[in-house]
Amino acid sequence: MDLTAHIRAVPDFPQPGILFRDITPLLANPEAFAEVIRRLAGRYRGRGIRKVLGIESRGFVFAAPLALELQAGFIPVRKQGKLPAATRHRSYALEYGTAAVEVHVDALDPGDRVLIVDDLLATGGTARAAAELVEEAGARVEEIAFLIELVSLGGRERLQPWEIHAMIRYGAAEPDSMPQ
Repeated sequence: MDLTAHIRAVPDFPQPGILFRDITPLLANPEAFAEVIRRLAGRYRGRGIRKVLGIESRGFVFAAPLALELQAGFIPVRKQGKLPAATRHRSYALEYGTAAVEVHVDALDPGDRVLIVDDLLATGGTARAAAELVEEAGARVEEIAFLIELVSLGGRERLQPWEIHAMIRYGAAEPDSMPQ
């Protein structure tokens, strides 16, 4: 199945000059949505994943069903101030200013093999902060997975040394569906 056929390009959103990749048509199509989860589960099944971290908010959409498929726990990585119990906190740089994400202190155990999932890799700041939270807990980042990667924004390079998987890459040769 060509997943790119279910991703809408919206010009000039949220501001002029931006080409927004809208995943809502993919989510609305049960066959396409199921195909994303099937491909991801096939990639990670048998790798000892104990926890799947979903990055707020669209990362939750993919991480939760994937965690069920892998018989792993689902852990939400939330924006600062959204989790009710004690948290680990990590700030990261934005173009103008900073933001922060958090995870519950008791969400990860030392030695856990963790998969981090989000919908889109742009600059990599949020995913890097999530990976640092995993390592701070003594757990191991198995890989960071995305539905879409915007190659020209350089996020993959900013996420070194972790392994990165993107199902669809938009960049110089648009789009490039990664082999599954």
